[in-house]
Amino acid sequence: MALHTELPIYKTGVDLLSLAVKVQEQMPRGVKRSLGDKISYHCVEMLDLMALANATQHAERAGHIHALLKQQRAATVLLRVSHESHYVSHALWGRSVQLLDSIGRQGGGWLKTSHRKAPAA
Repeated sequence: MALHTELPIYKTGVDLLSLAVKVQEQMPRGVKRSLGDKISYHCVEMLDLMALANATQHAERAGHIHALLKQQRAATVLLRVSHESHYVSHALWGRSVQLLDSIGRQGGGWLKTSHRKAPAA
């Protein structure tokens, strides 16, 4: 089993966390702590769930991946609200969409693979 830090999805997640820090730096002081902290929190949770999914198998892995995709959707919503409120530049918003979509695709593929490898009941 590969280290979770070597997984392409994990590397994308690290890029997303780095972007979340940049987003938070751009935000006005009034929302930096509330909205910015929540975005970063979801990114950290995604990284943690990636590590947990990599360390488990079958149904347990699928559960972690489902939770990962839930965090991904939450981060997407918060970043969308931030962009629509003009707290995030178009460039950072565009890059965040690319990273979030990539995590969603990779997570979905990982989920399909974990279901195929599950033992027959």
